[in-house]
Amino acid sequence: MEEYKDILDILLDDDNHDNITLYDDKENPVEFEQVAVIPLGTNEEDGELYCILKPASKLEGIKDNEAIVFHVVEDEDGVCDLEVELDDKVAEKVFDEFYRLCDELEN
Repeated sequence: MEEYKDILDILLDDDNHDNITLYDDKENPVEFEQVAVIPLGTNEEDGELYCILKPASKLEGIKDNEAIVFHVVEDEDGVCDLEVELDDKVAEKVFDEFYRLCDELEN
């Protein structure tokens, strides 16, 4: 049996480039390619963590070159999960930060 790994451990593991499997509302597995983990906020205490994932196969309503912003949420037991970020303004901020970091790496 495969050992359980918290989604945050998977996302923050620099050596892990495997796809991430999430489950839709009908419990069907959906694979995503990891694009980036993006912290937003001024510091760890008040910041939020997001990730950008690209569907590994065609998803209805998502173009081939599009990715999805997920919010990393932690429950009362400390278990992390991913929720699609539905606020367009927040998702835009995440992508803006991603592009800023990419530009920073290029220079």
